[in-house]
Amino acid sequence: MIIVMRHDATPAQIEAVVKTVQSHGLKTHLSGGEERTVIGVIGSNPFELKDTFLEAPGVAEVIPITKPYKLSNREFRPRDTHIRVGERDVGGETVWVVAGPCSVESEEMFMETARRLKTAGAHALRGGAFKPRTSPYTFQGLGRDGLSILAGARAETGLPIISEVLTPADIEAVVEVADVLQIGARNMQNFSLLSEVGRVRKPILLKRGMSATVEEWLLSAEYVLSQGNYEVILCERGIRTFETYTRNTLDLNAIPLIRELSHLPVIVDPSHGTGRRSLVASMALAGIAAGAHGVMVEVHPHPESALSDGAQSLTPEGFEALMEQLRPLAAALGKTA
Repeated sequence: MIIVMRHDATPAQIEAVVKTVQSHGLKTHLSGGEERTVIGVIGSNPFELKDTFLEAPGVAEVIPITKPYKLSNREFRPRDTHIRVGERDVGGETVWVVAGPCSVESEEMFMETARRLKTAGAHALRGGAFKPRTSPYTFQGLGRDGLSILAGARAETGLPIISEVLTPADIEAVVEVADVLQIGARNMQNFSLLSEVGRVRKPILLKRGMSATVEEWLLSAEYVLSQGNYEVILCERGIRTFETYTRNTLDLNAIPLIRELSHLPVIVDPSHGTGRRSLVASMALAGIAAGAHGVMVEVHPHPESALSDGAQSLTPEGFEALMEQLRPLAAALGKTA
């Protein structure tokens, strides 16, 4: 449930309510706004104590949250959450553009890509140092050597880095380099990993699982939020359906639905969503038109020789063309790119 404080509630009254909540063995999460403070109450049947909290000084109302996801629910925080990544405000009036190869294959390849993307207008670089692959016999990434290459790219270009973390044991190493930690689709319900990154004070990019419902996706975000990290960016990357001509089916329905249900920013990944280079730009534009706060696309200087996901990777020239299309669309929506 949420406890809504009066607009004139004093800090002492807010603190008193928090202490009362905690005295009943419940957890609190505060959301402060210009007009009011909302106290999220998490625990077993907190609404049974409704009358106790209604009588507390400074309390305006007590509202049950009926959905199983509490902290990501728009009832808890009506205003959109904005997350600062580098010079960009994700969830605000800028269309956030993330680009880069699926995996860091070599320093030469990644630096060539990073320079081209910086010139073309990308806002952040993506690249996997640790790569979860369907087959154990395919390229698994360069590991910590890949992290060093990512650090070099950030130092030269000034662009923030997004990279995936696979296990709790890798978190410390990835945190040293990445500005945003990515949780991939295969780990969306790795709850121990989600809880661990929830204790990290860096933004988390949470991709939707390939067969996950929207509610399951938001509940995975809840694991991160419940540990005190409120900077979660959701990423729709396509779901598995009966269609075999594309790699996945990009669920554009999910974009406006997430914005209706949750205050968290949401971006779209049309590269994994389609698996086909020829479809990436169209679906990127469609995602933004549907309300996504940004796009993540794979770009490789030589897709034909990529060690992973070459078929869905744009060339640098293709990315430049996408940015030229994206800017007027963003402007038409009252945003910038």
